[in-house]
Amino acid sequence: MSTKTITVTEVAYESLKSMKAKNESFSDTILRITKRKPLSYFYGILDNETGEKLEKSIMENRRKNRKLHEKRLKRIEEEMNS
Repeated sequence: MSTKTITVTEVAYESLKSMKAKNESFSDTILRITKRKPLSYFYGILDNETGEKLEKSIMENRRKNRKLHEKRLKRIEEEMNS
């Protein structure tokens, strides 16, 4: 297996070292902490009230973005027809 040499600050090194398990290589540590977690990993991280507020905010932002998109499309269509 080929390797790459990287330069990190002392602070970054100490941070990574603190996350490293006893019998784990730095490569294994980096792979472990950067691995994408499945969505199910985050299940239950928010209480119901916070989750509902977040969902409401997301839906409101989607609604606003949809309206802005429709306005842009209408303006483009009008410019093309004139």
